[in-house]
Amino acid sequence: METVKKAAVVLVTLSMFTGVVAARDEVIKNNDKPVVTIQKTGMISVEKGTEAVGDHSDSKAVYEPSEKKDMTDRILVNTASRILTLYRGKEKAAMYPVGVGKASTPTPSGYYRVETKEVNPEWIDPEDTENRIASGPGNPLGYRWIGFSGTYGIHGTNSPESVGGYVSNGCVRMREQDVEDLYSRIHVGTAVDIMYDRIVINADPDHTVSYYIYPDGYSRQYLTVGDVKKALAGYGVDTFEDIEHIQAKIAASDGSPTYVAKAYDLVLDGKKLSRRALGKGGVIYLPAQVLADVVDSPLVWNGKTGTLSTERGQAQGVVRSDVLYIREADLMYLFPLTGSLDSHLVYRLKNTARS
Repeated sequence: METVKKAAVVLVTLSMFTGVVAARDEVIKNNDKPVVTIQKTGMISVEKGTEAVGDHSDSKAVYEPSEKKDMTDRILVNTASRILTLYRGKEKAAMYPVGVGKASTPTPSGYYRVETKEVNPEWIDPEDTENRIASGPGNPLGYRWIGFSGTYGIHGTNSPESVGGYVSNGCVRMREQDVEDLYSRIHVGTAVDIMYDRIVINADPDHTVSYYIYPDGYSRQYLTVGDVKKALAGYGVDTFEDIEHIQAKIAASDGSPTYVAKAYDLVLDGKKLSRRALGKGGVIYLPAQVLADVVDSPLVWNGKTGTLSTERGQAQGVVRSDVLYIREADLMYLFPLTGSLDSHLVYRLKNTARS
């Protein structure tokens, strides 16, 4: 049982956070491995009678990395992963395991703010307000209370073994040392966002993208391969995760990490292109069709030999989720381009034909 901080229970509107952006698809149909000509428009002409599909022009938005840093604090609680993350602007300042509401008394999703902060809170029995426990080792709230919506709050616990489970009447439980650390970092008015999302994508400072799939503790979010692909597309790495692997991840739903690739914005003449450069196993892969379009070069894919050809030469292609890539080392053999990662981990291209 958890404290009653006010007489009335506040009703909240449940909300789901998607936070992902769908990437445009580039589909290559080569069931019989025919020779394919990739034209400048992005259309794919297949000699063996398969229909041409896909029209994808490059993004023309000017790419200017922002130097401004948002330093606003925000608490994010994902009740599916049972992890609380403290953000300072867009950066993760701290992460803590938490216990959340049981399926019968779930922690409410929504957007809130810290309403109250209290050291050594008194526990009040929600069923009998005369029954109270003062601060101390027997108090279920521990030694810190961070209220965010009426009777709901983030607090410590005298049962640290319960942290990480679906255990409460709706509040968010933390280990005592963790809640005291969080308490010292936030203030009344700090945003508290609570979401339920079984798919968690993590992007490290070195641009490594990994993902986690958690159990459906609230029986609220049925997942498909398409859902996972869409989430990964927001980071530009969807093509580098196979359908079979995603199916196995959904079946397991064990919250274990899966590394996908390192994702780098791909920039030419100050403009970000429509797909990203992807790094895996020490190799950087570049999207072949996107490069062909920006230099106005016809591109031919031979599915039988696995080679790509242009007027300059040919090189081995790599097909990932029906999208063609080339290895960075083969860039000069196909296109009048050179490229490399800069200090901001942006892959910058240079058109050598204009040099």
